[in-house]
Amino acid sequence: MYKTRFYLFLLAAALSGVPAEAANKRDIEIANRAAQWQIDNFGKHLSRPGTRSDQHWANGALYRGMLTWAEVSGYKPCEEFILEIGRRNGWRMGRRQYHADDICVGQASLMLYERYKDPAILRPVKQRADSVIAFPAQTKMHIKAKNGSNRWSWCDALFMAPPVYALLANVTGDNGYREFMNREFYASSRSLFDAAEGLYYRDARYFGKREKNGKKVFWGRGNGWCYAALAILLETLPESDPMYDFYRRTFLRMSEAVVACQDARGSWHPSMLDHETYPMPENSASGFFTYGLAWGVNRGLLTAPVYKRAARRGWKALCSYVDPDGRLGYVQPIGGSPQRTNREMTEVYGVGAFLMAASEIVRM
Repeated sequence: MYKTRFYLFLLAAALSGVPAEAANKRDIEIANRAAQWQIDNFGKHLSRPGTRSDQHWANGALYRGMLTWAEVSGYKPCEEFILEIGRRNGWRMGRRQYHADDICVGQASLMLYERYKDPAILRPVKQRADSVIAFPAQTKMHIKAKNGSNRWSWCDALFMAPPVYALLANVTGDNGYREFMNREFYASSRSLFDAAEGLYYRDARYFGKREKNGKKVFWGRGNGWCYAALAILLETLPESDPMYDFYRRTFLRMSEAVVACQDARGSWHPSMLDHETYPMPENSASGFFTYGLAWGVNRGLLTAPVYKRAARRGWKALCSYVDPDGRLGYVQPIGGSPQRTNREMTEVYGVGAFLMAASEIVRM
């Protein structure tokens, strides 16, 4: 299947009048190089000391990127890497029942279940989601509420959990997963989305805060999580879903804001609105934004020329920060607010975002 899709997008490039080899060879090579570097260095170069479980949310973002890239490019080591990790862990989720982070690896499980139809892959993620829906968290949608992280009260959560529920609805035919997801996503967005700016606050603690330049605090990667999540949901949900138009409108509004926040070189920064305090690129945000923009262009949702230009510029900037050995730099460490980065900083979710971006760029 992977080889078939790979040849199809090369054929499309050729038919469009652009030599496929010239248009895609470099992009494919650099994405394969970044993927292989991460496979070879998995568990190393962590932004926090100590060890990290295979079920950690940061790995969940990587796994999705690996599988997305494998599907588009045919680069089999990506899928083989995720299969080996899943098998050695029995396809388990993280330990916290309600925390969105601890179901994130379920995205990869469900993507592989769609391919292999192995009940052992499906069972753990389905059991986790079924338990959450049967016994929903009884707390306010607010990060500072008691057990506030048991609901999607911070913007990162909108990437971690909702795609799992959307995919579960597709593979099981049970719309209850979508109904739960739609309610929680809407409640979170109603709290965190700033319609005037077209961006998400990281969580309620940032309401009213200002950057040094006086502008609101909107975290780069946090908005990258949300923007990528919207693209994933629009790809996964049927257009007949009652919330589809909400996701589409939010995606379009964010697209305007995302393009406005891109710098002259093509990058996005740790802070969306304060490039002076944070003058360096932040490549997990840049990866997710490039992915979302290219996805929107490819699906006909973003038709204005500015969006395709922004996606191309974003990809060019991202590639300039991939070292010859495949290491992606300028990735902000784990955190929840804008932080300075440098070329030596890398993380798995940055590579995941990069591979998601690559999967759309080569088809654009």
